[in-house]
Amino acid sequence: QVQLVESGGGLVQTGGSLRLSCAASGRTFSMYAMGWFRQAPGKEREFVAAISWGGTVTRYADSVKGRFTISRDNAKNMVYLQMDSLKPEDTAVYYCAAHKGIAVVTTTTEFDYWGQGTQVTVSS
Repeated sequence: QVQLVESGGGLVQTGGSLRLSCAASGRTFSMYAMGWFRQAPGKEREFVAAISWGGTVTRYADSVKGRFTISRDNAKNMVYLQMDSLKPEDTAVYYCAAHKGIAVVTTTTEFDYWGQGTQVTVSS
């Protein structure tokens, strides 16, 4: 079992920045590829970003490329999502997820563990 806890969400104005954090416990963190997903009211959960177990390979949704950066610190059992140039359409609950494997994956069904989510609201 792996437990994931997100933090860092909040209210920010258009063009502002937030840094989300995800703390992992329960298993060897470095054995998992990690991802961030988001879900807005009335919409399906969508892929945002993912990172390989070693932190050397990353992937991003087209909607956030150039604005968001995913990173990880395996020594601290942490994964981060730096969000810059935020837009109102980024408003959603953001979820941290873990995949039992070393390769980058981007679909919800490929992830084995999920956090409880943290709210990000971007005002216009």
